[in-house]
Amino acid sequence: MEHHVHRVAAHEKNKKLRPSGRKVRNELVKSKADWQYQMSARVLQTAVHRLRQAWKNFFNPKMPDARKPKFHSKRDPKQSFTTDRGTVNGKFLTLDQPHESTHRFTKIKMAETLRFTGKIKTVTITRRGNKFYASITVSVEDLPRPVFTNSWDIVAVDVNVGHFSWNGGEVNTFTPRMAALHQRIKVYQKRLNRKRQDNPHHFRSKNYQRLKAKLNRTYEQVYTLQNDLIHQFSHQIIRDYAAPCLEDLNVRSMMMDKKKIKSLQRSLFRRFRTAVEYKAAWHHRRLVIADRFYPSTQRCSNCGYIKKEDSYGGKMTLQGDSIYHQHDVYRCYECGLVINRDENAVQNLIAFAAGLPPEWATIQR
Repeated sequence: MEHHVHRVAAHEKNKKLRPSGRKVRNELVKSKADWQYQMSARVLQTAVHRLRQAWKNFFNPKMPDARKPKFHSKRDPKQSFTTDRGTVNGKFLTLDQPHESTHRFTKIKMAETLRFTGKIKTVTITRRGNKFYASITVSVEDLPRPVFTNSWDIVAVDVNVGHFSWNGGEVNTFTPRMAALHQRIKVYQKRLNRKRQDNPHHFRSKNYQRLKAKLNRTYEQVYTLQNDLIHQFSHQIIRDYAAPCLEDLNVRSMMMDKKKIKSLQRSLFRRFRTAVEYKAAWHHRRLVIADRFYPSTQRCSNCGYIKKEDSYGGKMTLQGDSIYHQHDVYRCYECGLVINRDENAVQNLIAFAAGLPPEWATIQR
């Protein structure tokens, strides 16, 4: 009996030593260094809260893709902090001021007013290059779920290297402006490499830092142009169509080809799909993801004939089929249809989405 009592006591003692988000937060706040009092107390507390949530997601069996949290180093290229006491008044953002800070906190003028009406949850300040950006999380009321009918308004998007093909035409994802910026990046990288070769141990001069700032600024311009293109196009199709349809591509295996990796990185496949997914969930759209083995490129949109390796003409490849080496033209040797390859793939994706039952959806929230 005595032995059993001691085991229970030891077990309860170990439970008290078990860390939790609240215990870690209290311990860190209690043992602050002097310099930490010059920063907002909410920065530390929100960091611990996010760490707790990250571990909770990592051990959640319903979230198999959640990864283990990583240490956020000050050398990380993406430097940021989060506070939950930021306020917005019109076009001005105000952050909470630390108690012992001698700096006079002023209102920050935003480029535009908030596009959402609701309670402000958190404000994240991120440094990109030599600029700072504020990401404001707002809690809004959920939109009413529309009542869908059997007559679906479907938009299909066939992603390709350099452009997106859809019902309304094509969207160029590598514009001449982006090409000029990438050429400028190439020049800056060559200059930086030459400086490192000339003086490998003491190359961090003022000229080097100035040139590195120009490189970071050019990268930021490319990223901004890509984001603007993705969000404008995704907003257009989510606003005008009730059922968008995309392909599930194995981008990771496609990027194993060293000759295509740079073009694939510039084609924005994953970033575009992520934008469409969360916007479809916001607006309660019926998002359809075609299986990666669905033959949208090999199938004839007129008669349904599917090209195979052992069939006449073989499969469609990047160089066309074995008879006509034309990449952009699909030729059906059953019904005689001659059509643009991307337009044929779009029509096949529309047929795939239309053939599913109305209650089916890959993402339904």
